[in-house]
Amino acid sequence: MVVVDFQYWYLFPVGIVVAAIANGAGVGGATFFSPLFVLVLKLQPQIAIGTALITEVFGFASGVIAHARARAIDWKLARSLLMASVPAAVVGSLLGGVVSPTILKVLLGLGLIGVAVAFIGHHVPEAEDAAIARGEGVVEPALPRSITTSDGQTYEYRVCRRNEGRLFSGVGGAFVGLISTGLGEANTYALVKRCRVPTRITVATGVVVVAVTALVASVTHLIDFVQTGGDAITTVRNIVIFTVPGVIVGGQLGPVVTRRVSERTLIHSLGWLFLFIAIVTLGEAALA
Repeated sequence: MVVVDFQYWYLFPVGIVVAAIANGAGVGGATFFSPLFVLVLKLQPQIAIGTALITEVFGFASGVIAHARARAIDWKLARSLLMASVPAAVVGSLLGGVVSPTILKVLLGLGLIGVAVAFIGHHVPEAEDAAIARGEGVVEPALPRSITTSDGQTYEYRVCRRNEGRLFSGVGGAFVGLISTGLGEANTYALVKRCRVPTRITVATGVVVVAVTALVASVTHLIDFVQTGGDAITTVRNIVIFTVPGVIVGGQLGPVVTRRVSERTLIHSLGWLFLFIAIVTLGEAALA
């Protein structure tokens, strides 16, 4: 008989809020949960990362259903990015015990600061913006897309710089395997800033990519928890009993956030969000 430990009850409402923000912005929920588990719950980094990834899988699975219901996902683009992120996540998970997490967190934090600055200062002349959207000046031809969402909004855009997008997705996937975060931020930068894919489509598509990649990465950590047994598996169970229901509820709220916030506001908000995540990540590295 499993006895429920209610000491982590507050993670249920926390999970709702985190999942709503993460699914609304296309940023991995583990980005918030990993620092929370390390700094507040005092878990070992590997346990914190694995638990955060397991939680994220359920939250983003819920988000995928919600975004799919809104018909805002570019499935072809998602498949293209997954071809890079999934293998990279497997490699990252296997290297998790070899590469110093502190070094990776410093690199990720510095990278996120650069992305944040680019998003906060996002303003491109219309002529340049249109040229990038058409894929001018790049080797690969841009592929036209048209998506009509369930609320009647039609988005016309072109997917350009596809190899570059897969590169960003691969790097982000490796970071997910190593430290549980980085893929959502990398995809958002590549698609919104570099290719001008509409933010709503980027977020919805990114949720699919993060969900599948996090699932693959979490399997390695879950196997490790089972093999370790003892206190590790008990702690993980006591936490996810509350985080999983919370993120499932919050995941359904993500599309509401994306739909009701203007694209310019969302881009700038993402910039400040990335800056906050960078500070937390660097602070966590400094305390390691």
